[in-house]
Amino acid sequence: MLLSALVLLGLPSASATASRAKPGARTSRAKAGSSVTALPAVPQGFVGVDVDGPMLAPDTTVDYPAQLQAMVASGVQSIRVAFNWAGAQPYESADQVPAAQASEFTNIGGRPTDFGLTDEIVGDAALRRISVLPTILYAPPWDARHNPNGVDTPQRAAPYAAFAAALVGRYGPHGSFWSSNPQIPRMPIRMWQIWNEPNISYYWPQPFARSYVSVLRLAHQAIKRADPGAKVVLAALTNFAWRSLGQVYRIPGARNLFDVVALNGFTKTPANVIVYMEFMRHAMSHEQDGQKPLLATEVSWPSAQGQTPQHFDFNTTEAGQARDIATILPLLGADQAALHLIGFYYYTWLGNERSHDLAFNFAGLNRLNGDQVAAKPALGAFTNGVLTLEHCRSKGSVATVCHH
Repeated sequence: MLLSALVLLGLPSASATASRAKPGARTSRAKAGSSVTALPAVPQGFVGVDVDGPMLAPDTTVDYPAQLQAMVASGVQSIRVAFNWAGAQPYESADQVPAAQASEFTNIGGRPTDFGLTDEIVGDAALRRISVLPTILYAPPWDARHNPNGVDTPQRAAPYAAFAAALVGRYGPHGSFWSSNPQIPRMPIRMWQIWNEPNISYYWPQPFARSYVSVLRLAHQAIKRADPGAKVVLAALTNFAWRSLGQVYRIPGARNLFDVVALNGFTKTPANVIVYMEFMRHAMSHEQDGQKPLLATEVSWPSAQGQTPQHFDFNTTEAGQARDIATILPLLGADQAALHLIGFYYYTWLGNERSHDLAFNFAGLNRLNGDQVAAKPALGAFTNGVLTLEHCRSKGSVATVCHH
């Protein structure tokens, strides 16, 4: 869901309905609450959280580096963040940039570009050996097709693709960020997600497949040209995601435009998250594309019960949120190989909880109380479960160090 005034990812409109997958025939190899220590440790980068909302709001009082350090201690290995195109390229040409702001912009292919926020995100994460999955999102006013239901979408595919290439040129394996900051450990970004939840009207006009794939096509070309070894991640699909994936496959050539399939699957019970992934895996196999990996970019249970007018069936209490997290983690560990699941991201690290606000504002492992970050019971459940998945007694000062 990734939300802030400048960085917003995945928050559904009030009218959006999150589907609950129906139980299927196969059951997970891990029973709820069972130990996964007999299984191999999950690979580095498997465990992630979404970072948005008060973490990155322009007026935030949150200490971002301190929160990254807390993530390391909780076993987080990767973060998923919206890379805001509108924020980085608010002006189409240099002559439109106010003189007072000129020093903030770099000329990238004739387009004034401000890498300030993304430099901070990537650099602070790299110092702690946390990998970053960017979701390239938000069209600037000069190339926006107005969406009355939510987020404006690209009017043309080429400027979006050019921005994607600029990001690879900044943070990819030969990126200027690394050469300009030799004191920061090199952690080049090799996976790029193209938009979020285009199968709901908040993020894309419906029907979505044909126009979304036209943007995906040029973004894929631009990214692969800049870094042939990069992986392009399909926008996360939600609700009846497996049906929407079928719509993508029906566009000629679309299957060749992504390397990883992503989903945001929200269900009332943790076991049905696995079923949801199985439905996606079945849809991929049906299209003879089952060799591609799956990435769960948002897994979540908002502790919004009694707090919000948004009534999703997966809303729960704080105790229920902790219980659901404790249940899903061993299931993800046990089924990662069968699902060809390369990672998951819990939505979200930090929520800004206000009475009668949107449900996903209550999804955080932590909440913002005034200027202070307060842990919820969910954080303890997450940390315990994740350290078990990683076979760690505790973590070191960086995400790649595990104390056994």
